[in-house]
Amino acid sequence: MGCQFCAIIAGEADGDAHVVYADPDVVAFLDHRPVFKGHTLVIPRQHVVTLPELPDPLLVAVFSVARRVAAAMEGGFGADGTFVANNNRISQSVAHLHVHVVPRHRKDGLRGFFWPREKYASDAEAAEYAARVRTAIETAPARP
Repeated sequence: MGCQFCAIIAGEADGDAHVVYADPDVVAFLDHRPVFKGHTLVIPRQHVVTLPELPDPLLVAVFSVARRVAAAMEGGFGADGTFVANNNRISQSVAHLHVHVVPRHRKDGLRGFFWPREKYASDAEAAEYAARVRTAIETAPARP
């Protein structure tokens, strides 16, 4: 299929993906071009392109993880809030449904939909951020 996200799910991404959460239905990993460091993508393991195509059971699974990541960003990662977004076709850089969970801080400069992008200084820095987000997810209280 050639889907970058399916390759990450299959473990074929040559270490490029910094996975912060995985279960039988959902995988979450750092965006390789984050709006802010810690920016995480939440995806279903099943190849689905858009939100309208997502089966109901996976809707609950994906957005439960997105909610958990958002709570972890605030509770354990130190963000003041989060921005959660999903694009369908337009501005969807990979044709596999993904939910962006972006950590926000007061006066972080994000205005509207003009998203400045940052780069991790190294793979080690990205791995450090992945570990921080992973720890925040693991220590965040589970929701019903």
